[in-house]
Amino acid sequence: MNMSLAHLVTLRELARRGTMVAVAEELGYTAGAVSQQIAALEKAVGSQLVTKVGRNVVLTDSGVVLAEHALKILSAEQTALDALRAVHDDVAAPLLLGTFGSTAAALLPPVVAAAQREYPHLALSSRELDVDDAATAVQRGQVDVAFGLDYPNAPMPRTPDIEMITLRSERFGLAVSSGAYGIRTECTIDLREAADWNWILPPAETQFGRAIRIACRQEGFEPIARHEIVDTAVSLALAAEGLGAAPVTDMMIRLNSSVPIVRVDLAQEIGRRIVLLRLAGSEIRPTVRAVTEIVRAVVTTAETR
Repeated sequence: MNMSLAHLVTLRELARRGTMVAVAEELGYTAGAVSQQIAALEKAVGSQLVTKVGRNVVLTDSGVVLAEHALKILSAEQTALDALRAVHDDVAAPLLLGTFGSTAAALLPPVVAAAQREYPHLALSSRELDVDDAATAVQRGQVDVAFGLDYPNAPMPRTPDIEMITLRSERFGLAVSSGAYGIRTECTIDLREAADWNWILPPAETQFGRAIRIACRQEGFEPIARHEIVDTAVSLALAAEGLGAAPVTDMMIRLNSSVPIVRVDLAQEIGRRIVLLRLAGSEIRPTVRAVTEIVRAVVTTAETR
């Protein structure tokens, strides 16, 4: 009996998520159906792939090996489909770009405008994502390419099926209201000087929130997160009212440039990388290749302004 690609998808998700219930929720099956698919795959390969440990299941050594190969097989299938599509496509097929708050405001409009100008038959559309879910959305085919953020001290997980293209690097400062903490004009401080300040931060479970907290801990303190906010524009508005310090980059400030804040630079180098995520091998598609180059050109132009 041959292995089914659908069964390999189920095994891959079990390796990623760890429970039958989680796989069922992700793939839209029942837990019983997931169990049946794994059993069918075991029959096909003639080897036990999972074993029970208490109330849970874990992959056997055979299951781990096959899950690793499943990732390669499914990636090869996508590459083959992309190659077939490229035989007939020019830059005229649909492409869905995943984006998030600051990139949606600063980069999406010029990217869409450039795409319409250079490739009038390219059906480019966009979808806003939680930035921490960008890689997963590309893996699952929910979007073709996506903007993402990568933090040196809280990096995005690397997987062989996702290509990460660095677009630009940014350095963090702090946004405060004029007069807060004795600061009235732009200046540079040591991060440790902000140890007793109130902070406006994303939640600790986000990559952004984790990265800032790690940077503070490396300087010997835990930031006082008085307000936990994901929306950058809201964070800047709160900072402008003197309610705390918000970590910001140049691109983030452009989201709400009208608010009266003072940018405080930091002696420590705390940064992030804005990246473009796409499936490994997908550059064979003319649309993916074209949009990648447009995004690079737009970011380069934005940096020189």
